[in-house]
Amino acid sequence: MAYLAGHPEGHVASLHEIGEAQDIPESFLAKILQSLVRAGLAVSQRGAHGGFALARPASEITMQQVIEAVDGPISVNRCVLSPDDCARSASCALHGSWLRAQAQLMDVLGSVTLESLVPQPAPAG
Repeated sequence: MAYLAGHPEGHVASLHEIGEAQDIPESFLAKILQSLVRAGLAVSQRGAHGGFALARPASEITMQQVIEAVDGPISVNRCVLSPDDCARSASCALHGSWLRAQAQLMDVLGSVTLESLVPQPAPAG
């Protein structure tokens, strides 16, 4: 996604181009891109000049959205998303710390956009 964000808006990159540039096997990359398309973060175009592009501007796509599209809900510990799965959640001395860590992680991931991950060219002069 950061690779796509580093190109002009609307640029369509082939699976081969992305895989080669990012050193990712195409079969693995295809599965990742399918998840991103399903989540509405990327679009795919078929045909001779087909490939993948961002579904919306890089400034509107966060790391949190990308990670969750590929890996599902983010959790620092299972008790954060499913407290009922742990019989000790109500009395656990760590549970409050896990909740704070989760909130901070989500705050960071939700504030980092693809646009902010793209290296900016050095000013001329």
